[in-house]
Amino acid sequence: MSVQPDRLRAAVVGTGAIVAGSHLPALRAHADRIELVAAVEVDPGRLQEFRTAAAAEGADVQGYEDLDAMLGAVRPDVVLIGTPPSLHRSQTVAALKAGAWVLCEKPLCLTLAEYDEIATAEHASGAYASVIFQHRYGSGAEHARALINGGELGAPLVAHCQTTWHRDSAYYAVPWRGRWATEGGGPTMGHGIHQYDLMLHLLGDWTEIRAMASRLVHDIESEDVSTALVRFANGTLATVVNSALSPDEVSRIRIDCADATVELTHLYGHTNDSWTYTPAPHVDAARVTAWRSPATDVPSSHTAQLGAVLDAMGAGVRPPGSGPDARRTLEFAAALYKAAFTGQPVQAGEIAPGDPYYTAMHGGHPDWSPQR
Repeated sequence: MSVQPDRLRAAVVGTGAIVAGSHLPALRAHADRIELVAAVEVDPGRLQEFRTAAAAEGADVQGYEDLDAMLGAVRPDVVLIGTPPSLHRSQTVAALKAGAWVLCEKPLCLTLAEYDEIATAEHASGAYASVIFQHRYGSGAEHARALINGGELGAPLVAHCQTTWHRDSAYYAVPWRGRWATEGGGPTMGHGIHQYDLMLHLLGDWTEIRAMASRLVHDIESEDVSTALVRFANGTLATVVNSALSPDEVSRIRIDCADATVELTHLYGHTNDSWTYTPAPHVDAARVTAWRSPATDVPSSHTAQLGAVLDAMGAGVRPPGSGPDARRTLEFAAALYKAAFTGQPVQAGEIAPGDPYYTAMHGGHPDWSPQR
């Protein structure tokens, strides 16, 4: 299949399960606007398998084992990154310097210092880097955010954000998992970040965090469970739980507003039916009717987020899930770790250059750093 000049040209970096299972379906869904033309993979055998599979679908995907070589030869418009976390910062910066927009798996990078390096590269290139936070997207999340921000549910008062998943010893046997230098942390960074990013998307800026973390089961550098108490700028008080130890797995956000409770319950993705609205006794039926789910059901997915990025490219504006908005989520993770490891509350904006938690999520803490 030849490249059509009216379509954007995409390249993928990494050809593992997340690319095959999520990024490729997203590209296929938006085939009228974007086409996969190149792939980068350090394993020659896996690269050839990927190209063969793409060819079976009619796509002529050029293969490269080196990112810089691909960027120089192909000059893609969009680079989709699905490699282990420790590679995200350098690969994102390289793609930005080549003028490509980036859509990268979470976390976009491992520290606030790295995030600010990416922001500098954005400014120099004029391109943008977005991080995959697909739970923000889809009709259910958009509807809930509009209701909350528009005041339809009354003032948000109390929130709960829960990512209670289960990961066994085989999961952590993968060499880069559970290590600060390669994963950036435990379930706080690797799992729960999706839910609390959505919580921040729904409730806005946080102002203060108090937290605890522990290694209760797994012999890893990072935590296998963390909990936090959070205060938001709008006054909402929230609890956050991130666990890799929970046999009954669930992802949940609940926000109790003055006039209704909105709750999302799912595991790895949501639809309209995953959201429920429970009115307070004083709310009349006409208002409740207005809270009904949208007629169109768009699931949360890489497909929905890629569509938003392509819309932003067409309009020439910063895409959602990038810049200060996405940095806020990474700052939340850093603040949670700092609060947990120091036993002190952390304020938004506190972690700046010179703070040990700016350059490492473990902050050099003697009980948590890799040198422990």
